[in-house]
Amino acid sequence: MSTSDVLDQLSTVIEPDIQRDIVSLGMVRNLNIDDASVTFTLAMPVYNSPHADSLVEQAKAAAQQVSGIESVSVEWIVDVPTNPEVHGRSDVPARHLIAVSSGKGGVGKSTVSANIATALAQAGAAVGLMDADILGPNLPTIMGVQRLPPPTPQKLVPAETHGLQLISMGFLVDRDKPLIWRGPMLHQAIRQLFVDVAWAELEYMIIDLPPGTGDAQLTLAQIVPLTGAVIVTQPQEVALSDARRGLAMFETVEVNVMGVVENMAGDLFGTGGGETFAAEKGVPFLGRVPLDAQIRVGGDSGQPVVVAAPESEAAEAFRQIAHRIAVQASAMALSEDDDAIPLTTIG
Repeated sequence: MSTSDVLDQLSTVIEPDIQRDIVSLGMVRNLNIDDASVTFTLAMPVYNSPHADSLVEQAKAAAQQVSGIESVSVEWIVDVPTNPEVHGRSDVPARHLIAVSSGKGGVGKSTVSANIATALAQAGAAVGLMDADILGPNLPTIMGVQRLPPPTPQKLVPAETHGLQLISMGFLVDRDKPLIWRGPMLHQAIRQLFVDVAWAELEYMIIDLPPGTGDAQLTLAQIVPLTGAVIVTQPQEVALSDARRGLAMFETVEVNVMGVVENMAGDLFGTGGGETFAAEKGVPFLGRVPLDAQIRVGGDSGQPVVVAAPESEAAEAFRQIAHRIAVQASAMALSEDDDAIPLTTIG
């Protein structure tokens, strides 16, 4: 009986979302053999994994196959693996930077950003939400907070709301006066939201981009390593045509497209267009959010629907979308095709 014997058996256990064995993913921690007893920890790569209990039982059963072992004890934790391109970057406050984009305005992109971020925070993750829509910031209203805490001598302090950290240009300018800025000013403002804010150590940062394919999108792709981008669209063709341009823009600047969210689905705008678009482009379909008055009410009152109506169909849709994004982020960080950082090296 040896450590390698136990690891050989544990390598037969497959993590269902990432479809690789728990040993090669670095999920097995603190393996200890004491006489006929084995103890170890399983590090789950995402929060709220529906497979956690099953993986623990499978790992126990696998370890007990080793001759001479009489008892196996397993505990599990969550440890989100880091995008390898983030390591060593002092200007990147999160393990994963995920941009939420749309080809046009009015498709609910900011609402999707707010609910995805809040759902991740509800699951237990350390989350930041950045309003990079510099000229039209809406997240302070959607998230129910209108001012920042007092700054430190060196940096701004992000607002804290619904279990996450939030920064927005909406906190810094008169809400009734328009910002009329050229590209270089937008570029500098977005950069400052990263480096001039005292972010806590984050696992995910959701970045709400302005609509279209302009300076903000290009700036973000140039200055920080994005894990990927999420495209938000309504089901009807007029929205999909703009979503196609948005997706093509991210492909051009070599940002991974994590998938498509179909928002406002139902009788008014139809159903299925976003899913068809995702299939057409060969990217994941992350989920469909129904057109629901509770979403609008929650946004107007500063209570995202995952907070205001957690049992609703819309809230469940947002939770599922957030989970699929988190799974993709971890899978990409642990990709065998890249210089992945194993879970065992994450502190």
